[in-house]
Amino acid sequence: MSAGALELAARESIRDLVARYNANGDSGRFDAMLALFAEDATLELEGETLHGRAAIRAFFERVAERTGPGRGAAFVRHLTSTHQIDVLSEREARGRCYYAVLTDRGLDHWGCYVDEYRQLDGRWLFQRRKVTVDAAMPGGWGATQQR
Repeated sequence: MSAGALELAARESIRDLVARYNANGDSGRFDAMLALFAEDATLELEGETLHGRAAIRAFFERVAERTGPGRGAAFVRHLTSTHQIDVLSEREARGRCYYAVLTDRGLDHWGCYVDEYRQLDGRWLFQRRKVTVDAAMPGGWGATQQR
């Protein structure tokens, strides 16, 4: 495969990775979402840095306990836009995109993902994801998920 074809394949795989992260997380499919992270991945959130899949799982399970049925939004939908991907090599890339979160009450919170991706065994995975929140609606679901 040519260098241009490899870069295009990497970009499309990374776009799919980001979409699957949101779709799986929004529907509570944590096993499928965690499979998108390298075993030694880091997830950085405001005020907390998580290392490895086990720590990342524990965080999302805590969020689900606080915001699940009857305690939070009826549904959550993360939307991403302006996804920029820099392919650094056949196995490494960086990316950043904006996200907005919709719930049954409307726009809830929004911010930015800054990512490092790694190809392992032919699959692109998150090596590091930093999540920042730019703003949130007062009293919304995003306010209840903060540590």
